[in-house]
Amino acid sequence: MAERAIRLFGDPVLRTECRPVTEFGSATRALAQDLIDSSLPDGRAAVAAPQIGVALRAFGYDVDGRTGAIFNPEIIETSGEKRDIGEGCLSIPGLQFPTPRWEYAAVKGFDAEGNPVELRGDGVFAQMLQHETDHLNGVVYVQTLPGPRRKEAMKQIRNSAWFGS
Repeated sequence: MAERAIRLFGDPVLRTECRPVTEFGSATRALAQDLIDSSLPDGRAAVAAPQIGVALRAFGYDVDGRTGAIFNPEIIETSGEKRDIGEGCLSIPGLQFPTPRWEYAAVKGFDAEGNPVELRGDGVFAQMLQHETDHLNGVVYVQTLPGPRRKEAMKQIRNSAWFGS
């Protein structure tokens, strides 16, 4: 399929809670491939459907040697400490902020054919699962930052050359 253009912070689709996928087949296979293809370029780890303008609960990933897509993911477990981890987002290019994330996370959902799957991981993989699932709930990671950090992040976003363009 194809790498798709990434929507930037401020686009309403990024603040929209995504609809669950109810039918699986050729359309979900095509979306899965677009999400994976959009995750593959250097410097990327994952892309949620709203980041390519599709308000459906799905994301593609290419992290720690694991590549795939998941539909209707739900976080079923988090554990370890919640630590500040340097985090960025393709929808907020060029900026990164310490973000509280659990050390371990697991999600359950479906593959592009509608078969049940679970993804589990720690470190960067756990961070990705939490970040992408947030996107599907209409939450961009800067919204999860504690008060003063969020205020500073919003200031930097407003001052970015890409914002409002």
